[in-house]
Amino acid sequence: MRFMEFSRYCEQLEGISGRLEMIDLVSGVLPSLTDEELPIFVRFIMGRVFADWSPLKLGVGPNLLYEAVANVAGTKKEVVRETINTLGDAGLAVEQLFATKEQKVIISPEELDLIEVYRDLERMAVAGGHRSQREKTRVAERLFANARPLEGRYLSRLMLEELRIGMGEGNVRDAIAKAFAVDVSLVEHAHQAMNDLGEVALLARRGADALAEVKIELFRPVKMMLAQQGTITERIEEYGDVAVEYKYDGSRFQFHKQGDTCRIYSRRLEDVTASLPDIARLLMAATDRDVILDGEAIAIKDGRPMPFQYVIRRFRRKHRIDAMMEEIMLVPRVFDILYLDGETLIDLPLSERREKLEEVLSEHIAPQVRTADATAAEGIYAAALDLGHEGVMVKVLESRYLPGIRGRQWVKVKPGVDTIDLVVVGAEWGEGRRAGVFGSFLLACQDEGRFLTVGKVATGLSDEMLAELYALLKDRVIAQSGKEVTLEPEFVFEVGYSEIQTSPNYSSGYALRFPRFVRLREDKGAGDIETLDAVRERYRQQQNGGGAAPS
Repeated sequence: MRFMEFSRYCEQLEGISGRLEMIDLVSGVLPSLTDEELPIFVRFIMGRVFADWSPLKLGVGPNLLYEAVANVAGTKKEVVRETINTLGDAGLAVEQLFATKEQKVIISPEELDLIEVYRDLERMAVAGGHRSQREKTRVAERLFANARPLEGRYLSRLMLEELRIGMGEGNVRDAIAKAFAVDVSLVEHAHQAMNDLGEVALLARRGADALAEVKIELFRPVKMMLAQQGTITERIEEYGDVAVEYKYDGSRFQFHKQGDTCRIYSRRLEDVTASLPDIARLLMAATDRDVILDGEAIAIKDGRPMPFQYVIRRFRRKHRIDAMMEEIMLVPRVFDILYLDGETLIDLPLSERREKLEEVLSEHIAPQVRTADATAAEGIYAAALDLGHEGVMVKVLESRYLPGIRGRQWVKVKPGVDTIDLVVVGAEWGEGRRAGVFGSFLLACQDEGRFLTVGKVATGLSDEMLAELYALLKDRVIAQSGKEVTLEPEFVFEVGYSEIQTSPNYSSGYALRFPRFVRLREDKGAGDIETLDAVRERYRQQQNGGGAAPS
C-alpha cells in the first residue's frame, strides 16, 4: 500500500461521524493488505507506530517536527510554529506549508510506501546516543521531502502519535472482526493477551481457532486491569462474598520471571528492572516457578508507607540506583497472578488465581480478606487508613482478569472527594505571581482515539508544582493562540472534583465542578485516562445517589 492511499483513508475517516460507517470503511480495507502491511496499517490507523508492549518509542517532539518541516518546506521554524498556531493542528499546518512552499528537491524522489514509512519511523526510534536527535531529524526530513501535502498531514500526526481520526481500539477491534468474519469476543480476548491489535489482525485472517489459541507470553507485558470508584455496600449487596484488599499509594508493576531471568514493567509497560533491583531480588527469591505477577511497589519508612511521589522517584531513576535504594526503600505487594509455568490464568476467577498465587509465592503477598459482612469490610477499610494506605479495593471473587479494562468487578474505596485521571491537552499562561508559567490546564478524557475536554484546573497547585509542570510541558506546546496553548496529550493529572455536570462548553458534554489538582501521575500515559463512557457512568451514579465514599 502506498502511504498516499493510507492518507486518503484517514481523510475519509476524519470526515465520518458515524461509528458503524467508520468500521465498515476499515473492515473493507483490511482483507486487501499483505501480511506485512496489515499490522502496520492497523497500528497506524489508531495513531500508533509500535505495539503497546514494545520497548520502542518514537521520541519526536514538536521542536524536532518544526525543524524538519521548516528545512523541507524552505522556510523558518518560526513560520512553521506560526502556521500551527493559526490552524491549531500540526497536520493541517504541514499540509498547508507543503502546498504553498517549495519543498527541498531531492535527487531521487520516491513515492512513499506504508512499509518503508514504518521502517523509517523504526530507525528514528532506535536512534540513540548524543547524535540521536540529529539522526531523527535527518530521517524525518527524508520522509517529508518525499511527502505530498496530504501525506504530510498524516505523517506529521503519526510522528506526534495523535492521528485525530477517531479510530480507537474499540472501533479497530470491531473492524477486524467484521473483516475476517470472526467473533468480536475472540478478537478482544486475543488483544488482551497479545497487547497488539496489529498481530491480532494477522491471527484473525487465519481464523477463529488461531485467535482462540492465543496465550500470554513472558516478557511481553499486558495492560493492567483497572478499577472503578464505588462503595463497599454496593459490591456486597450485588455479589455477596467479596475480596477486600488494601489500596496502596504506590506504583503498579508487572513481574515476569522465567528461570533465572526476570523483568519488571511499569503501568505504562516500560521496562524498569534496572531501576528496581531490590524488588527483582525479593521476588526472584520468593518463587522458583515461571510466573507473571501483578502488584504494587510501595515506599516504606519507619514501618509506615510513604507517599506516591517517593515511589515514582525510584521508578524513573536511571543512575546512582544504590544511593537511591538507601534513601527510598521499596517493598512489593503482590495481589494477582496472570501466568504460571506456561499456563495463561486470566480467564480463571479471582478466587482460583489467589489460590495459585499463595501456592507459588512464599512472601510479599498483599493481605486479602473474604467477607459478605459490610461491617467487617468497613473495619478493614478503617484499618487500612490507620496504617497509612489510601483505602481498600473490593473485588468480586468470580472476576476474570481483564487487561486494560476498568470494570465494575474491581472497585476502589477511599475517603474525600472523588478523583479522576485526565490528560492535559492545553494550558493558559498565568498572571501576577504565576506570570511566566502556565497557570491553568485544560483536561480531557478519551473516546475512541479522540481526546474530549471536561474542564480546566487551576487550584491545588503550589508555586513549586507550577514550575515543575512548566518545565515538563514547555517543550510539548504544539500551538498557541493568545494566552492559550495546545499541548501534546502526554501527561496525566489526577484531579479531585465535587461533582460532574452536563456542559456545552466542553467537547465531552460534561464538566468537573470545583476541580482541584491532586498529583501528576507519571506512572500513567494518555491511554490510561478515563473514558467518556466512564465519565457518563460517574454522572449517572451521581443522579442515582451513588458515589465513591464508603457506606
